[in-house]
Amino acid sequence: MSGSAHPMDGEGELSAADMSSPRQTNTPFVHKVEVPPKQSLFNEFMYTFKETFFHDDPLRHFKDQSLSKKLMLGLQSVFPVSEWGLKYNLKMFRGDFIAGLTIASLCIPQDIGYSKLAGLNPKYGLYSSFVPPLVYAFMGSSRDIAIGPVAVVSLLLGTLLRAEIDPTTSPNEYLRLAFTATFFAGVTQVTLGFFRLGFLIDFLSHAAVVGFMGGAAITIALQQLKGFLGIKKFTKKTSIVAVFQSVFSSAPHGVKNNSVFSTVSFTFSISSHVCHCLQWNWQTILISISFLIFLLVCKFIGKKSKKLFWIPAVAPLLSVIISTFFVYITRADRKGVKIVNHLDKGINPSSLRLIYFSGDYLAKGIRIGVVSGMVALTEAVAIGRSFAAKKDYQIDGNKEMVALGAMNVIGSMTSCYVATGSFSRSAVNFVAGCQTAVSNIIMSMVVLLTLLFLTPLFKYTPNAILAAIIINAVIPLIDVNAAVLIFKIDKLDFVACMGAFLGVIFASVEIGLLISVGISFAKILLQVTRPRTAILGKIPRTSVYRNIHQYPEATMVPGVMIIRVDSAIYFSNSNYVRERIQRWLIDEEEKVKAVSLPNIQFLIIEMSPVTDIDTSGIHALEDLYKSLQKRDIQLVLANPGPLVIDKLHVSNFADMLGYDKIFLTVAEAVNSCCPKQSDEV
Repeated sequence: MSGSAHPMDGEGELSAADMSSPRQTNTPFVHKVEVPPKQSLFNEFMYTFKETFFHDDPLRHFKDQSLSKKLMLGLQSVFPVSEWGLKYNLKMFRGDFIAGLTIASLCIPQDIGYSKLAGLNPKYGLYSSFVPPLVYAFMGSSRDIAIGPVAVVSLLLGTLLRAEIDPTTSPNEYLRLAFTATFFAGVTQVTLGFFRLGFLIDFLSHAAVVGFMGGAAITIALQQLKGFLGIKKFTKKTSIVAVFQSVFSSAPHGVKNNSVFSTVSFTFSISSHVCHCLQWNWQTILISISFLIFLLVCKFIGKKSKKLFWIPAVAPLLSVIISTFFVYITRADRKGVKIVNHLDKGINPSSLRLIYFSGDYLAKGIRIGVVSGMVALTEAVAIGRSFAAKKDYQIDGNKEMVALGAMNVIGSMTSCYVATGSFSRSAVNFVAGCQTAVSNIIMSMVVLLTLLFLTPLFKYTPNAILAAIIINAVIPLIDVNAAVLIFKIDKLDFVACMGAFLGVIFASVEIGLLISVGISFAKILLQVTRPRTAILGKIPRTSVYRNIHQYPEATMVPGVMIIRVDSAIYFSNSNYVRERIQRWLIDEEEKVKAVSLPNIQFLIIEMSPVTDIDTSGIHALEDLYKSLQKRDIQLVLANPGPLVIDKLHVSNFADMLGYDKIFLTVAEAVNSCCPKQSDEV
């Protein structure tokens, strides 16, 4: 079978004439490149549609099933609890019960602190750890993820809300806009999941997420300096410059109480004077530093021994209890220590009537909801997949989006703000031995009991301890090791990482998010518009041709230049590919003339990585072919894929080039073009 045979001629059997021809007896055996069978337009469209939206074939379980079985499978796909609930047993409940109690002890103090990041009353943080986890437990497919408010989304939501409404002057409108944003965050998530558009969140690269999370963690920690230092007047901006200006601004008349107890040492006297000048409260600082050290020590102990995982988990709640007790018995609130004050008892009231479905704030609520919903999705899906990989089970990203969206839609109607998967709580949930989403139900029940009976006990909880808890919680989000690894692997990824990081800490959270998305898209465009190309040479004692820069021992065949294009050829890169190949050729011709080697007679393009080509790409090949003809250089193609050879055939470029110049492998192309030189190499 010769390379000159038309790909549509028969099944490749050689005729008697072919067998007796001199060319067949004197040239090596060559496989022809087949053109795939022609598909109808409908079949092509359906294949593309399926691979885009249903690549995981979610309906495969429904094939050849009875109607009742299909109904049951449909119910299980929407409510996974109906599947694993049938296998639930007492042993699994024991693990879930312990894990649920553990993450509840962690979530209660965190929720109170995170709600302040969002500019909301602490009770709304507790509300958001009651209803959403219950909804997720019935609809979610992850066994390990712990649901509730998280620091980054709370900060993002609060920043976007404050840009529209001042929570101090218009608290009711602010709260209504928060519920509206939560509703549309849920709608966004459900829409993405239902229409299987989850791949959209993948456009935010891992490097950009690392940078964004690190910057957000530092921003959150800086925002806690108000409670950590006991500052009364604090900036509403989130940039690091504005925060430090606010922290170190001098205002000697800003503190009413500058008395120093006679039992306090001289050191504390000096500290008190300094704190007075800087609007700091030394009692608050003492509480903050003491308990932050306590929390960090507990975290260190938990890392050293997995059996002691419960120590860092219960440390925040224990800190709240101890600090609240001391503030109450010493009445430190009268000495400038800020406290939580009254928290309403009772479960979530309905908030459906508070959501804006018309008016000026509707568009603002949609915009804020879409942004916060997308960020919440990115975090939750990443967490879910991470822990699923550790336990060797699969989660459906699109189903997760529907579950997360449904819980936020319902949450917005029950006085909750945007909830998602929490990494710190999910990690504790995993280590504590959770078996199913029942751990979320246990946590939710503990929060319910807290709302019904225990909220008055948080009245004297100092804001300082909440600041310490939040700082302790966000420290793991600053992943220095990941940033270093990104720098080693891909410098462009590192630029995306640092762009997002610097954008968040020096501008704002939303600017950092825009930078991270923008750089991620820029990287995609750069890789599409400037694909890599490589010159190939023959590996000694083999018929394999590889990149001469990767394999210095690879030898180029005299008179032949072999170039590989490592991308599909589209309108966005077709001119670049053609020009880059011509530059390779010009450079090689200059080298050949300098050392008196044979001129280049054949240009072989290795097309294995070229997965597709469009009309612009074919025109670029035509221009290249005509340009090479003028220089007495023959263009040869090696191993074009099915989509590529089909389009080359339909466009008649294959006829123009000649089917005898299209080969299955680079080795066959070289052997056919110049067998003697190939053998010598």
